Amino acid sequence: MKVLHVNAGLEKGGGLFHIVNLLTQAKESGEDFELLTLADGPVAKAAQAAGIKTTVLGTKSRYDLGALKRLTKFINDNNFDIVHSHGARANLFVDLIHKKIDAKWIVTVHSDPLRDFEGRGFLGDIFTKLNIKALKQADGVFAITQNFADLLVDKIGLPKTKICVIYNGIFFHPDSQIPPKYDHPYFNVVNVGRTEKVKAQDMLLKALKQTGDPNIHLHIVGDGSQLNNLKALARDLGINQQVTFHGFLSHPEIVELYRKMDLAVLTSYSESFPLVLLEASDNLLPILSTSVGDVRKMIPDDEHGFVIKIGDQNDLSDDLNKASQMSKQQLKQMAKIEKEYLSHNFSIKNQLVAIKNYYELVLDEK
Repeated sequence: MKVLHVNAGLEKGGGLFHIVNLLTQAKESGEDFELLTLADGPVAKAAQAAGIKTTVLGTKSRYDLGALKRLTKFINDNNFDIVHSHGARANLFVDLIHKKIDAKWIVTVHSDPLRDFEGRGFLGDIFTKLNIKALKQADGVFAITQNFADLLVDKIGLPKTKICVIYNGIFFHPDSQIPPKYDHPYFNVVNVGRTEKVKAQDMLLKALKQTGDPNIHLHIVGDGSQLNNLKALARDLGINQQVTFHGFLSHPEIVELYRKMDLAVLTSYSESFPLVLLEASDNLLPILSTSVGDVRKMIPDDEHGFVIKIGDQNDLSDDLNKASQMSKQQLKQMAKIEKEYLSHNFSIKNQLVAIKNYYELVLDEK
C-alpha cells in the first residue's frame, strides 16, 4: 500500500507533530508512506530531518491553483493508493483534483471545521464552506475524537459510515530520558498553543488574576492574531509581572522550558485530542484542561489530572490554586500516574495500526 500525506507545510504546532510522528512510525515499521507539502516550511524541514521521504510542490502563494496540474501528475505518476490530506488548504487542493486522480482520498479532521476560521470575517466564511465541501467529497474521514465524529454527522451531514475515530498518539520516552527539573522559586504554569480566540488564553489570564496568588507565574508559548491583545490584557489586569509571553518556540525549546514548569494548562473552547497535553505528560508535567474533545479519555479522573468545564473561569482559578498548593511530591506522583496511563493507551504505534486498518477498508470498497 503506497500512501501520500499532503499538508500545506506551514504548520508549527500539533498538526506538524502529528504528521511527522505518524510518518516516522510508518518509516520504522517499513510502510511505504511519504509526504508532500504545498510549500517549503516547518513541516517539510521537520520531516526531512526525521529521514521521511518528502516532496515540496513549490506553490508560489497560499492559493496558487496553477500547481494543481503538477499535484495531479505527481500523484498519478507515482501510483499512490491513498492520498491523505491534513488541514484546510491541503483539503482544498485535493478536492479540486480528486476526480482526476486514481488514488482514494482520506482526510484527517484535527479541529472543529466550523471554528477553524472563526473571527476572520467574510474570507473565513468562504474558507469554512470550502473545507466542509472537501470533507463531503473525500472517500473517508478520520476524526481525532468521538465528539468530532458526532459533529461531522450532526452539523455537517457526513454519513457515519464515512468516519473513523482515531486518537492522537506520540512517541513516549522512558523517564530516564527526560531531563531533570530545574529548581525555581515560583509555581510555574505553561500554556502551549496558538494565541487565537479559540484557545481562550484571555480566560487563563483572568483566572490567574482571580487566584490572587503572586507566586503563580504563567508562561504562554505561541504566536497568533491575539498575542498583542493578550499582552495588553495582562497589563490591564496588573499581572504582567506574573506572565511571560515566549512567542513561538521550537520543540526542543519547549522541552527545555518544561524543565522549570510545574503544571501544563490547556484552556481551549475547541480541540480534538490535544497532542500538546500528551507531550507535556511525556515530560512528566501534570496537566489541567477544559473538557474539550475527548479529554476525559485522556484524564479519566482526579488522580490523573484536572478537568474543568469549557469556559469556566471560576473552576480554572480554583484548580490553579489547588495545584499550586500541592507538594512537589504529589504533583510528581500525579504526573507519573498520568504518563503510565497515556503511554499504554495512546502511543503513535497504536495510532498507525488503526490508520492502516481504515486505509485497507477504504481500498476494499474500490
